[in-house]
Amino acid sequence: MTTTPTLVGCSHGTANRAGQLAIRSILDDVRDARPGLAVLETYVDVQHPQVGEVLGTVPDGSPAVVVPLLLSAGFHVYVDIAEAAGARPDTVTADALGPDDRLVALLRRRAVEAGAEPGDAVVVAAAGSSDARAVADVEAVVEAFARTWDGPVTVGYGSMARPTVAQAVAAARAAGASRVVVASYLLAPGWFHDQLAGAGADAVSAPLAPDPELAQVVLDRFDAVSSL
Repeated sequence: MTTTPTLVGCSHGTANRAGQLAIRSILDDVRDARPGLAVLETYVDVQHPQVGEVLGTVPDGSPAVVVPLLLSAGFHVYVDIAEAAGARPDTVTADALGPDDRLVALLRRRAVEAGAEPGDAVVVAAAGSSDARAVADVEAVVEAFARTWDGPVTVGYGSMARPTVAQAVAAARAAGASRVVVASYLLAPGWFHDQLAGAGADAVSAPLAPDPELAQVVLDRFDAVSSL
């Protein structure tokens, strides 16, 4: 692309106001990190304007890069976003944000902030997907987290995949864990994060956003395809 594309940050969408602000903070940090870059916000569900609508506002002839503000690549990336991007010339889709070592480090930091200590069992809680590629993305993050943590690390899902977070917490206790901490591998507050309080853990970490590191991940995804 010879002209700098517009960055279209596309999140899932949420009715939770704190979640909306957390997602917006990521794109605000992107704007601060790269002044002059055109940055638009859009969604694949729940909120409007959705991705096809926003791409329709980019001037004809101007390139655009849709960066999924999603932690793994499943249906929304491979179908919803891909179809919207494919319907517009000079538009490409970047990779999802995860897996990424910076997300693993941030997830670990959130767990420690919530009270996780060496020896505690950690259940990484992800939203879940019926797409095996999205599940593989999450499992890569869990494996990377486990390499940095002195204690058992497992995974639980909010929907579509198994085990559930509650099942993973129960399994950790059955395996002998005296304390279990749920590490919320979710980008922002919302329905999935709200459910974690009832999973039976001793502590639940905050979602990843807001955090300035996320803006750099977004820009790296953008840069990886904007030069193609």
